[in-house]
Amino acid sequence: MRAVRFRTLVLIITAALCAGMFSTAASAAATAEELDREAQEALQSLYKGNPAARSIAKVAEGVLVFPRIVKAGLVFGGAYGEGVLLKGSEPVAYYNSVSASWGLQAGAQTFGYAVFLMNDEAMSYLDRSDGWEIGVGPTVALVNEGVARNLSTSTLKDDAYAFIFDQQGLMASFSIEGTKISRIKR
Repeated sequence: MRAVRFRTLVLIITAALCAGMFSTAASAAATAEELDREAQEALQSLYKGNPAARSIAKVAEGVLVFPRIVKAGLVFGGAYGEGVLLKGSEPVAYYNSVSASWGLQAGAQTFGYAVFLMNDEAMSYLDRSDGWEIGVGPTVALVNEGVARNLSTSTLKDDAYAFIFDQQGLMASFSIEGTKISRIKR
């Protein structure tokens, strides 16, 4: 009986947490101009802290930038954010990033991420798919500090490279695996 009450309490708290997180994110949905500005600022911040990202950007076909993702969970969790696809420095389309998870997790955090699309195949997959689930489709390599030190334009072999930046808050689990990216109108 106690276990059932505990699970019910956990589900209620998680639902409330996620509902609050997503309603806040939805009510703060950015205009196209705001997303463009935030994406450029986020990229400059990433480049300043990670020179490998700047090098990769020079040879990438496009960069999908999510300047702010909000993630929260307590057993069940979710994350949401909006971003822009840049070709060169020009915005060409807008996307949202949504994920849901369950397991041993607790906390809340914000972060940003940028996916550098390295070839026409990765760019066209994003255009023709009805949402791109990270982990399905083109190969995405998650770049951490150790990997970044060994990357150069001659060692780039994957379809896309993802950099996570500006992490704030505390979350006991972290991944972009299982994230679905879908085109939105702005």
